[in-house]
Amino acid sequence: MKLNELVKEFEIYTTNEEKSLLDKLEKPCYIEFFTEREQIVLDNLVRKSLVSKVNYKGALLVVGHEHS
Repeated sequence: MKLNELVKEFEIYTTNEEKSLLDKLEKPCYIEFFTEREQIVLDNLVRKSLVSKVNYKGALLVVGHEHS
């Protein structure tokens, strides 16, 4: 039996704060534009693989993955 047969829907738990921050990430943004608290939440989202940090021309950008 495959895992896909056992688990019909897979969802990663996110807090309300993480959800609102994910909604803001419609396009790549410089991490410096976010407050210190938002940067901590972004780090949590990176650990959950919902956001990626990208080094672009010496600057750090955050990119949200497509989600439904």
